Amino acid sequence: MVPPMRNGLLPPAPIRRRALGALAAGACGWPADARAETARAAWAAFQARFVAPEGRVVDTGNGGISHSEGQGWGLLLALRAEDRPGFERLLDWTRRTLGRPRDMLHAWRFRPGAAMAVDDPNNASDGDLCIAWALLDAGQRWGAAEHAALGAAIGRDVLRLLIRRAGSYSVLLPGLQGFEQPDGIVVNLSYYVFPAFAVLARAVPDPAWARLAADGLMLLRQARFGRWELPPDWLLIGREAGALAPAQGRPPRFSYDALRVPLWLAWAGLWDEPALRQAGRFWNSMPRWVPAWADLVTDAVAPYPASGGIAALAQLVARTGGPGHPSPREVLSAPDYYAAILAMLAAWAGEEGWAGRN
Repeated sequence: MVPPMRNGLLPPAPIRRRALGALAAGACGWPADARAETARAAWAAFQARFVAPEGRVVDTGNGGISHSEGQGWGLLLALRAEDRPGFERLLDWTRRTLGRPRDMLHAWRFRPGAAMAVDDPNNASDGDLCIAWALLDAGQRWGAAEHAALGAAIGRDVLRLLIRRAGSYSVLLPGLQGFEQPDGIVVNLSYYVFPAFAVLARAVPDPAWARLAADGLMLLRQARFGRWELPPDWLLIGREAGALAPAQGRPPRFSYDALRVPLWLAWAGLWDEPALRQAGRFWNSMPRWVPAWADLVTDAVAPYPASGGIAALAQLVARTGGPGHPSPREVLSAPDYYAAILAMLAAWAGEEGWAGRN
């Protein structure tokens, strides 16, 4: 267990400044000329493989389900490829199928062919954040006031429904149900989508965004375990003292969730944060391949390599300068949806995060 480093209600001033700097950045970057053509080609390849005609992003490695995070990521990519018809199809399916009746959040999963395709109304906070981020960027890019209004409404419900206190931290619930326990709150640090916080803080002005971002950075600096000092997929934050430990009942791994932590830090321009640097050291320390996961208790690593999407994240973190751009070759060679979309997101994190580095 790692004790919290502070007793007050606010993180130290340097972390507040870095969080505010990340919120001040977060502008959507638009590539020019050859990079724009490559981005459009990559998105076209992704659509052909992983997007159903009605606008459903298909998780081919997980039984063909769809989930709110995939819809949010698809919206971000369609926008950056300047594909407004594709964006509208994704948005229409997302709101019509996953929209919840009593708030502006989204059910997290759709199972095609099931008697009740949306059988769990719980949301996934990263999906909602990415959908709102894409809508707000679309409102600015295309002058679409209705998209901006919808993105802001989702942001207001994130603040209203998903923020809690654990110890002295302001934390983001991964979903409305199932994460508040008698001894603490379980969070997923890969759901802290820092570039989305930046966009939402401008559209829905509230000091809660800065607190959430600053406390998220504080958690990422402290919640690092094992030989490589990496964050776990799932973290328990003690309700009273705020002590930190990998959540019980889940593998204590840096794996398919936590590997997105360096993605969002890089996209927000926070290239020198310890969680990003340590992920790079871990990935670079492997002599033969990038392993799919690391156990943060035993220090064992997966006996098999990560997908090309995770390798793209390793390359992103290792970058010392200059933007990246999505490649249709990476999409076409990816074994499944998650590998392909990680490669595309990593490219955009390099494109926009390098410009907004702080």
